[in-house]
Amino acid sequence: MPSALRPFRLGLLSALLVACASSTPSVPEAAPVPARASEAKAAPEPLRISVVGTNDLHGWVMPSKATLPDGTSVEQGGLATLAGYLSILRAENPDGVLLLDGGDLFQGTLASNLTEGAVVIGAMNALKYDASALGNHEFDYGPVGPRSVALEGDDPFGALKARIQQARFPVLGFNVTDAQTGVAPTWLGNEGTLLVERRGVRIGIVGLATPHTPQVTNPVNVASLRFAALEQSALAAAKSLRARGAEVVVAVAHAGAVCKRGDDPRDASSCDRGDSEIIELLETLPEGTLDAVVAGHTHQPVGHFIKGTPVIETSGRGRAFGLVELFVDPVTRKVLPERTLLQGSIPVCARMDATLGTCDERKLKAAKGLRLVPATFRGSAVVADAALEAQLTEAFARVEEEQKRSLGVSVPAALGRDYDAESALGNVLADALRAVSATDVALLNSGGLRADLPAGDLTYGAVYEVLPFDNTLAILTLSTAELKRLLEAAYGRKGTFQVSGLKVKVEQCNGVSRLASVTLPNGKPLPASKRFRVAMPDFLARGGGGLEDVLKTLAPASIDLGEKQALTLRDALVEHWKTQKKPLVAPASGRLQHVTATAGCPAETTGKP
Repeated sequence: MPSALRPFRLGLLSALLVACASSTPSVPEAAPVPARASEAKAAPEPLRISVVGTNDLHGWVMPSKATLPDGTSVEQGGLATLAGYLSILRAENPDGVLLLDGGDLFQGTLASNLTEGAVVIGAMNALKYDASALGNHEFDYGPVGPRSVALEGDDPFGALKARIQQARFPVLGFNVTDAQTGVAPTWLGNEGTLLVERRGVRIGIVGLATPHTPQVTNPVNVASLRFAALEQSALAAAKSLRARGAEVVVAVAHAGAVCKRGDDPRDASSCDRGDSEIIELLETLPEGTLDAVVAGHTHQPVGHFIKGTPVIETSGRGRAFGLVELFVDPVTRKVLPERTLLQGSIPVCARMDATLGTCDERKLKAAKGLRLVPATFRGSAVVADAALEAQLTEAFARVEEEQKRSLGVSVPAALGRDYDAESALGNVLADALRAVSATDVALLNSGGLRADLPAGDLTYGAVYEVLPFDNTLAILTLSTAELKRLLEAAYGRKGTFQVSGLKVKVEQCNGVSRLASVTLPNGKPLPASKRFRVAMPDFLARGGGGLEDVLKTLAPASIDLGEKQALTLRDALVEHWKTQKKPLVAPASGRLQHVTATAGCPAETTGKP
């Protein structure tokens, strides 16, 4: 077409279109055609953060072993096997896993204690932990070397400092301060919080230590520290972290809970309010202060939402881990609480029963026709980390000879422990302690007995697992009135004490324990004018176990802490048994009786037992 005609043709076309538009009726504008599903703009998927929690490892880097009634041997735990579970989670959610521990890393196995925790930190480094809470037993080793109590000139944090320097993750205790400076101890290397990033989400972590730490470790070793209340510390830390850009705040706390049921994670009615620090904390904090909590200290499986906040805790010893799946809106950068998933305690198994899918001996004891198969998790095989397994095997080879050393004494029947009542193991140990010290009375805190004593040849390693703490043998010289006050303090709290040389009755009064009566073993009253020599671990004689207030009223000369003795309490008992060469047989029970009070109780009692 000649170029001169183009404007004319275009003008004519435009005129015709205008004419047509004016000569035809108008019609409604057609609705837009919906976009195909493939063309619709999809809402962005929430960002998934997998919080994995362990707690109260107590040196158990290797698995726990048990024999079921039918003779089947099962194993549960072990950090090399835990690595297999972590590998699955990290492959499933790349850059989305946060690995935390609720504290009490050390004190409980021969391998841990002989290396002052080095074997534990080495394994945790291999697993790439992000942070740990500061547990009360982290202070137990005291100075570097064999002495566990700091004397004049010793550094009470020497062993802990060495482990902190070894760790490639921070140990956090926001509520722990130096008594003189009022700020975090410089040797911790942090002020109790940590900021990390996962899946592009900024996550703040705050570490909390139980304020009762001075009562549940040797108080001498922590005399220069102060442990603030959890509520004010958690609130201040969370505000600080969010001001610094944290979009999610997670607490890792050596403070836990005791919940009798776990079938419904939204129902926390079975959780004790008198012995559940972390639940009491969350019920006082403004809702939403914390987005998740990894707890510890109470050695109880917990998987509950408390005022909307998910809390996980396991029974400890590396036998299980907890898991909280948080989902964060990529636009608002807020946690979507309706999407949160939690599992309070997932058993760590190299092999599991094919039907029940677990290696937890408590669940397998009554099962019939067990068939152990290689463990799976989320549809994948659990493969232990070979390098970590070799690392741990090498470490254990160095202590195996000591672990298996025979003491030349037999244990005809297994001796069990009980935290809340008289036990066969407690009676045997208390009697031996009284014999070794040639005293009138012996007291042992049940919580200090950390394992049952198996039947068979008694080995040093078995004794070490029962009594892992390097206590000295302390002796108190008390009047009858002072002894009664001491017993009132001992039996007026949660848990109990194993006793030798006395007969004790304890009443439960509206859920609170109280001493009802105490007599000589034959039932006769305590002589009014007698001076009693009482043997106990120095942990108790220094004020642990709730005895501090009574001990403060005693004359210093009446307390011998046993610091000049050549042997620890544990080794003194070992030498006694080797000399006696008698089988360890539980005596008749009946020295400690628990009853429910029928009269004289107030209508209500409040506070912690």
